[in-house]
Amino acid sequence: MSDWDLLLTDVRIATLRGGATDYGIAEGSTALAVRDGRIDWIGDSSRLPVRRAGKTRSLGGRWITPALIDCHTHIVFGGDRAAEFEQRLQGVSYQDIARAGGGILSTVRATRDATAEELFRAALPRVQALAREGVATIEIKSGYGLDLETEIRMLEVARRLGTETSMDVRTTLLAAHTVPPEYAGNADGYIDLICNELLPQVAERKLADAVDAYCESIAFSTAQIAKLFAAAIKLGLPVKLHADQLSDGGGAELAAEFKALSADHLEYTSRKGVRALAASKSVAVLLPGAFLTLGETHVPPVGELRANGVPIAVATDCNPGTSPICSLRTAMMLACRLFRLTPEESLAGATRIAAQALGLADDRGTLEVGKRADIAIWNISHPRELAYWTGTPQLAELLAGGQTSAP
Repeated sequence: MSDWDLLLTDVRIATLRGGATDYGIAEGSTALAVRDGRIDWIGDSSRLPVRRAGKTRSLGGRWITPALIDCHTHIVFGGDRAAEFEQRLQGVSYQDIARAGGGILSTVRATRDATAEELFRAALPRVQALAREGVATIEIKSGYGLDLETEIRMLEVARRLGTETSMDVRTTLLAAHTVPPEYAGNADGYIDLICNELLPQVAERKLADAVDAYCESIAFSTAQIAKLFAAAIKLGLPVKLHADQLSDGGGAELAAEFKALSADHLEYTSRKGVRALAASKSVAVLLPGAFLTLGETHVPPVGELRANGVPIAVATDCNPGTSPICSLRTAMMLACRLFRLTPEESLAGATRIAAQALGLADDRGTLEVGKRADIAIWNISHPRELAYWTGTPQLAELLAGGQTSAP
């Protein structure tokens, strides 16, 4: 029996480990060994222990980093909103589109009408596109069903994507995405439905790893979400929040109060909100795809987040309405161009900090002994290129749990 399942030699390693500088680059001739799907040894090749390896591969000086993690997506949905995108560019307002039956409720109708198989087949190419860019873990939210049956169907499809592909999928219940038409004028009644009927079913069947909500004047109030979060935590489900995207509604403070895994968007978060996030150790997830698509100009308080030590993640927010972007590499580039993140911050935000945003910091997101061997092998001259190029296929190979991962 071999001591190691896989030994990678002649590699350049950017570990992205916490507290390290310059991408956590391991200098010199380095090697990495995998056993039982986890990193068992990493370091200078001159100190490599004399052990047997089931397979030894020289990577010819290629760079390796932790596999990327997309910690905020809405990948499972029915239909698309390309026609609305075209209408908006022709001058039709979002309000007029919504009055004509468009907007998020058009996606809700399409998702409710779709079978589980149709939702799976539609989502699969999006998952594969992310894998081709070096992504090994994604989060998938529900939120386009807004009723018991469809929300559960979306979560089941998300789980299936994780079992029938090599992607590790984390699921999030986002039933509190907007008020469904059946509950127009009765948002409190809808929150009661989620708390009393949907959440218990989801928890019992272990369909979700977390619970999310949209805190905004056009969606739900802090009081309504606080009730939902209390119910989720009572059932053992951690929470996260769409916060302060369109206005400062106290979303960051609410997320901090419940020690949320993350607060996402944050364009209008105040200094008070940033300090609350810092105290709670919640992750700030930036979503530049939505910022770009919506033509926003109010940039998230990146300087304040940095100054207060709030960890910053980057994700695609892939969805049919406000972020039709299925490229984490593009989101990383946009985070640098639009929000002035450094390339190193952007890469850390799509690896180490993204893992933290999913509650997986002890398991993946860096190349360290004991971590899951999710490894991206790149054709690059330096890791900074990963937030520089767009549309350039630089992934040589993706390993998930030490095994070659096919898109």
